[in-house]
Amino acid sequence: MEFTLNGQKIVYDGDENRPLIKILREDHHITTVKDGCSQGACGACSVLVDGKQTLACVTPMKRIEGKSVITPEGLEQKAQEAFAAAFVEKGGIQCGYCTPGMVMAAAALLSVNPNPTPADVRKAINRNICRCTGYKKIIESVLYAAEILRGEKPMPSLNAKESGKIGTCLNKYHTHDAVLGKVPFTGDIVMKNMAFGALKFSEYPKAKILSIDVSEAEKSEGVLRVLTRKDIPGEQMIGTIKHDWPFMVGVGETTRCISDVLANVIAETEDQARDAVEKIKVEYDVLTPVSTWEEALAPNAPQVHPDRANLLNESFIKIGDVEKAFKESAYISEGTFHTQRVEHAFLETEASVATCDNEGKITVYSQGQGIFEDRHQICAILKLPETHVNVIQVQSGGAFGGKEDLTVQGHAAMGAYFLKRPVRVELNREESIRMHPKRHPMTLKYKLGCDKNGKFTAIQATIIGDTGAYASVGDKVLERAAGHAAGAYFVPNIDVLNKTVYTNNIPNGAMRGFGVNQALFAMERCIDDLCKQGGFDRWQIRYDNALDIGLYSTTGQILDTGVGIKQCLLAVKDQFKAAKYAGIACAMKNSGVGNGKDDGAKALVTVKDDGEHIVIRHGLSEMGQGIHTMAIQFLCQETGLPPEIMEAESMTDGDMITGATTSSRGTVMIGHAIIDAAKQLREDLKTHSLKELAGKTYHGSYVCDWTTYPFGEHPQQPVKTHLCYSYACQAVILDEETGKVAKVVAAHDVGKVINPKLFSGQVEGAVHMGLGHALSENLPAQGGIPLSFKYAKLGVLRAQETPDIEVIGIEVPDANSPYGATGIGEIGMIPTPAATANAIAQFRNEDIFELPVPKK
Repeated sequence: MEFTLNGQKIVYDGDENRPLIKILREDHHITTVKDGCSQGACGACSVLVDGKQTLACVTPMKRIEGKSVITPEGLEQKAQEAFAAAFVEKGGIQCGYCTPGMVMAAAALLSVNPNPTPADVRKAINRNICRCTGYKKIIESVLYAAEILRGEKPMPSLNAKESGKIGTCLNKYHTHDAVLGKVPFTGDIVMKNMAFGALKFSEYPKAKILSIDVSEAEKSEGVLRVLTRKDIPGEQMIGTIKHDWPFMVGVGETTRCISDVLANVIAETEDQARDAVEKIKVEYDVLTPVSTWEEALAPNAPQVHPDRANLLNESFIKIGDVEKAFKESAYISEGTFHTQRVEHAFLETEASVATCDNEGKITVYSQGQGIFEDRHQICAILKLPETHVNVIQVQSGGAFGGKEDLTVQGHAAMGAYFLKRPVRVELNREESIRMHPKRHPMTLKYKLGCDKNGKFTAIQATIIGDTGAYASVGDKVLERAAGHAAGAYFVPNIDVLNKTVYTNNIPNGAMRGFGVNQALFAMERCIDDLCKQGGFDRWQIRYDNALDIGLYSTTGQILDTGVGIKQCLLAVKDQFKAAKYAGIACAMKNSGVGNGKDDGAKALVTVKDDGEHIVIRHGLSEMGQGIHTMAIQFLCQETGLPPEIMEAESMTDGDMITGATTSSRGTVMIGHAIIDAAKQLREDLKTHSLKELAGKTYHGSYVCDWTTYPFGEHPQQPVKTHLCYSYACQAVILDEETGKVAKVVAAHDVGKVINPKLFSGQVEGAVHMGLGHALSENLPAQGGIPLSFKYAKLGVLRAQETPDIEVIGIEVPDANSPYGATGIGEIGMIPTPAATANAIAQFRNEDIFELPVPKK
């Protein structure tokens, strides 16, 4: 058959049922077209076929015969330039994985409607998912591109000089080409002589492996090697905190969930590897899984791990006399709340590429959130010194906590180690849902009291989380939930208990909010209930009980700097009060690991040999949030040098040990490290030109070693749980007729807004995720197996389902942070589920005890 591809005639004589995306990416090496799901659900693969938006992942070649296919590079040059400039200028790109697909959807719209309304754009991109932005800036970008193409606005200059200093809207680093998909993600990397791996997963959540027969797989066309448990050179057990997760499960061992890997087939092509995986024969002795925390904690329950109890961790905080306070309370609210398992639903599935040189040194290209942790675990698996493994961070197509644990990186590295050639391992969407940890489903039993004036008197909470088969960071998630149990409010008497429980479910670990949003949902529902009982004003009770300087949080930490909760409340007051139906919630969230664990970061600032450019090297992960941009802006502020001469990269070579990009710590840590590195550079620039400093490297570091662990009978005093906090208040306003969310007003205190454009983009995207948590997102499972592996069933809100979001920046500087700035990555979504549930409860005039909010 014949078709036209970007203006060139193509003759295709292959399988007519082969999807178009494989022809584009594999045969023609057009990687600007992204494969987000292979299920026709996310729109990342959008192309134009005879001018109409078409999803390449579900379009067989037989439908392409005689037609014209246009990919991003096939758009007219002016259109390419307009879209790239508009998305960068308006902040419509974060991780960038969805962006080429958005551009193609927009191009289809503008070809028939060159002057669209915002509603037209929403409709046009509704087949496309963005997990990062909340769509608002994408819509603004498309409208701006349309104005440029109509000649009403000039093309923004790529060479416009900017100071890049703190407080300016410096365009996000390295995004112009990314808009059109020209910056490769890990799954786009192609190397000479590359082989491909595919993983065989356990079919059952709990089963003893009696045999694994790989003989037919080994004979399959193109297969180079089949790796199993017996091939691991070093350690079998890995894990981010506890080493309880087997890299591969072997014969005679028992699987603990369907995430367990039994084999890695490496072949000349990915299709060959996947075909061979289907030929592996596994004999199982299927056992009954432990599928709920209630089953796991029941007397005589089967142990998920033979060498440890099902209760992974239990910790508590006790302050004051709770029982006495409840007896003296005028009103008490009690309830048991339930929150759901949530899939991260990042657009880019897990992928890794590894190479091995003649000296046995491994280079791993990782999209993970912690390259030093990746290196540590890969070295353990392969029994190699850390000097033999370099992990290079490739910008991730979204993560949100879901790429904190090691998934495919070790399998790619082990393949390269044995074959001495590049190996790429990439998960499809079903495998991604199967493998990486999710948001914890929790049960939260709450009791909150107040006096006759509405002042809180005591809180008692028991928070239990199903952490699945492996620890991941589950115990830390439950500790954060407990440590934020009272939300952003002062409660003098506190009794909080948390339990982290093993089951045979898919593991649960880090996800944006890190347990705090679940706890806040329960707390805020209780506050609204107290308002009902006592006739209190819902805004005023929150203002009267808000944390402030000199008061202590749930952990007992006395706050002594940068507390902006009341300012956030004041910012949303008028719109909340004016709405007939609205919900409100306040939040606080730590920046930095804290809880007694040392934290810190390192950075290297090198003047390149040309004496004209600077490279910033650090160990944090760029996943759309803009950490490279933050590093550049801090250096611009410190030195006065322009941003256009600066580059940024992240890798383990150079040992800029920084920890994972988690806990809303990126801005704080990179800021401190860059400020330290810039001290000597700034001094040198007083007496030398940049040219004269060519080749010189400046080292920067920061250590926070003074936080304390707040749990147990006798926590260290004074309690200093975390380095700093961010604060927020959100009002969710409903349509008076339908009860649907019409607007979210989000006021956020982040100490100092480093980049207003990136700040508002982070909050908008976080609110979108929080609305999904409240209304639609869910990954239900039965017997340890999700009921669906379809992206479309995850409940991620689309553009037409996303309401207006107004972001208000509040700046109450924190003395412990660089320029007073704290984190924004998580706090943006933490109040949203609670405020949404409160709004719907008011509209329905009924109590709500679970997320997602039950549909009517």
